[in-house]
Amino acid sequence: MSADKNLEIFLVTAPGLEDLLRAEAVEKGFRKPVSELGGVTVRGNWLDAWRANLEIRGASKVLVRIGAFRVQHLSQLDKRARAFPWGEILRPDIAVRVDVTCKNSRIYHSGAAIERIAKAIQDELGAPISSDAEVSIKARIVNNMCTISIDTSGDMLHKRGHKEAVSKAPMRENLAALMLRQCGYKGKEPVVDPMCGSGTFVIEAAEIAARLHPGRTRGFAFEQLANFDGEAWQDLRERGNTFTPELRFYGSDQDAGAIRMSHANAERAGVSELTEFQQQCISDLVAPNGPAGLVIVNPPYGARIGNMKQLNTLYRSLGQRLKEQFVGWRVGLVTSEDSLAKKTGLAFVHESQPIDHGGLRVKVYSTEPLS
Repeated sequence: MSADKNLEIFLVTAPGLEDLLRAEAVEKGFRKPVSELGGVTVRGNWLDAWRANLEIRGASKVLVRIGAFRVQHLSQLDKRARAFPWGEILRPDIAVRVDVTCKNSRIYHSGAAIERIAKAIQDELGAPISSDAEVSIKARIVNNMCTISIDTSGDMLHKRGHKEAVSKAPMRENLAALMLRQCGYKGKEPVVDPMCGSGTFVIEAAEIAARLHPGRTRGFAFEQLANFDGEAWQDLRERGNTFTPELRFYGSDQDAGAIRMSHANAERAGVSELTEFQQQCISDLVAPNGPAGLVIVNPPYGARIGNMKQLNTLYRSLGQRLKEQFVGWRVGLVTSEDSLAKKTGLAFVHESQPIDHGGLRVKVYSTEPLS
């Protein structure tokens, strides 16, 4: 078992977003963050793992690596799994799910490996095994080394616990948070989303400005572990330094249903007083009164419409309106096609690495302040 103060805590994210997540981990005070494919490793204790679930916006899961051993065949896996100190982490009365991936190893059949580890947990600890259990053990057998981790999150972390209504092709909250970061947003300027859907960018921006913890209204799998300390967890949750910013955050959409969803989601998130949503076409879009900030927009693209002529017209109109009405504002554009970004006529100075969003590879294109 790893030393309590030097656990490897792995913050999972989509490939291409690792460095942005690492920057967030640094900002939130996590120790020794290192980017690697699919996430960021930090060092800390169990309280740090709980804090990561509560505070980190860009991660989709928080895994804690709890042990590793070399293994060459299934009987050896069975023996070492039975000797593993499961009781230090798992409770005998809580169901467990086991997931295994195998790569470049003599053990290549993940199903057989799952059977061995699950049977060891059941026999040695007495915990029931269930394919839909919230508590999940994840084993990776790579180059004959078996690394055991536990998923401390349960549900994916983009499920903040306060967003119920979603539109078509919804933007996941953790992706939205990192895309805002990609555009230089730090919670100190207004944000406008002229195609807001169910309000994800606007609500996420408002929460960041108000310093609200993203995991404040939901539960986590670690609350069902043997080493869970309810008093320490409650103390951690109450440490937030929230405040009410003077900024406002604006969303619009031509779909009345989207605006209703956005209002409802902002209310549940506790940021309705910071946000404004209205039904509006791009042709009527104007900058709100007050200081300039960031316009971030996730227009239709790719399979979401499929009619390139319509898309070209939409992007051209969007770019023209922004150039006319948003002088001094920066723009962040999410799309799957370089050609569509060019149709806006905006002078993009940066484009992100490709990001997996709903099965499509998208990029975030960003500008300097428009002039």
